[in-house]
Amino acid sequence: MVKQERARRTREKVLDAAAEEFAVQGYSRATLHAVAARTGMTKGALYGHFASKEVLASALLARYHEVWEEMLLTRDTPGVAARTALESLVLDLARRLKADIRLRAALRLATDCPSLTRGLPDVYRDVQRDLVELVRRAQQEGGMPPHPPELVAQLLLTAMHGALHVSFGSAGCSNASAWEAVWRLLLDALAGDSQALPGEQGAEGRAHG
Repeated sequence: MVKQERARRTREKVLDAAAEEFAVQGYSRATLHAVAARTGMTKGALYGHFASKEVLASALLARYHEVWEEMLLTRDTPGVAARTALESLVLDLARRLKADIRLRAALRLATDCPSLTRGLPDVYRDVQRDLVELVRRAQQEGGMPPHPPELVAQLLLTAMHGALHVSFGSAGCSNASAWEAVWRLLLDALAGDSQALPGEQGAEGRAHG
């Protein structure tokens, strides 16, 4: 049991190190040597847990798919409006991507190297498909304007991918309220909401005064 637990901890350590490497370097530039260096292991020891770079990447992609399926099942439930489920999913995934290096790495792997999904669910395609379906249902329920659902889903995924590489405000990405505000602004704009942001109403009044 002690040996199994040690092996499990080592495997988790390698996955974290690989995620750091893939998230920064992408699949093509990441190397097992760099992953081993991040863990303090030899390449030989690393091979004892993962036989190749592709196996490492596949493990991260498989976990991303599991997380997405779990999120979808717990948020898109009977009686919940499609727009509510869509917003909850997008905001939660954005938060998780910000906090979880493994998910960030998996997103980059799924978008940069789709050939890795051979024998695995296509993570990017499945997430895009589910977002398209939620947008379409939200439009049918009257919760969103009739923008092409495929374009809305693509915009959300593009923004999610790009947001990982920028800072919001002087506090940077650690500013959770700024991160949330950016996503709320995008979702409200896509939904056609015209409510003024905090401070805008006063500024508009001054402009007309």
